[in-house]
Amino acid sequence: MSLSFNDAELEVVRLAAGREGMSPASWAGRQVMAVAQHVLVPVSRDAGDVLRELIQARVHLRETVTALRALTDTGPPGSGVPESAATVVEEALKAVARVDEATAQVMRERRPRS
Repeated sequence: MSLSFNDAELEVVRLAAGREGMSPASWAGRQVMAVAQHVLVPVSRDAGDVLRELIQARVHLRETVTALRALTDTGPPGSGVPESAATVVEEALKAVARVDEATAQVMRERRPRS
């Protein structure tokens, strides 16, 4: 198999390979295999930015839920946990579920169709 790149593309490949301590040919081969095996799904820069933002939002929401649970964990149910705090935790959990679903949907849409 032969691959060809213009000068700008080849420089991008060289830089990426260098970051990982690989030859450009080895790095390109690994990327080609990852795409072929659906381990890596190429996306545009804009779609990549959206996915990164969704992933960061998921992380932040999960950290928020953990912190809220720690604040509201005063014992078993009926032990006096303020209703408003419990409501906030439930709303945060719903937000996490929505972000999870949105992220999964974007990722599904990026996969090649059979």
